[in-house]
Amino acid sequence: MTARHDACVLAGGLARRLGGRDKPALHVSGRPLVESVAAAVPGAGRLVVVGPPRPGLPHAIFRREDPPGGGPVPALRAGLAEVTAPWVALLAADLPFLTAEHVSALLDAAGAGTGTTAHGEGARAGAVLVDDDGREQWLAGVWHTASLVRALARYEGRSLHGLLAPLDPVTLRLAGQPWFDCDTMDDLQRARASKAQAAPPLRRSES
Repeated sequence: MTARHDACVLAGGLARRLGGRDKPALHVSGRPLVESVAAAVPGAGRLVVVGPPRPGLPHAIFRREDPPGGGPVPALRAGLAEVTAPWVALLAADLPFLTAEHVSALLDAAGAGTGTTAHGEGARAGAVLVDDDGREQWLAGVWHTASLVRALARYEGRSLHGLLAPLDPVTLRLAGQPWFDCDTMDDLQRARASKAQAAPPLRRSES
């Protein structure tokens, strides 16, 4: 049976604000960040990781963007070539608070259950998380695969916002800061300090 969704995790960035460290390999609660993100998509038919191979993800399909480190749009092109499911979770590799429950909420908000082979009536092109200030987090969302492929085919820019915003996704605010990413050492320390605390109840608000 065809899986409802695959997952595409972008894990090849240069992490300049972390001094060039291998950010996806940094640990929070004893686990590399990229493995935490992979654990949030247990229902994915395929786990596609755009970045160097990693031993903790034996079932992942690894691909590299051209050129390596070329940015999120080339990375998405490389990863999307391996996606076969009708929906895809597009995720950063540094989301320590993301869970499977959050991904399921995104799929439901997009209407992924209303049709698995087409972006049909009742479904949207995608759904993305918004942060506490209401800003879309483009690497924390789910998308109708065919809609994303069409958008990429006609897009010549380098910005995920420029690519994805015109698709008019559902925006979803969830408790627990599942959109929080670790761009700096302060972010990483905050995640490590917060991870041990009990997560707040999942609350949902769509627009």
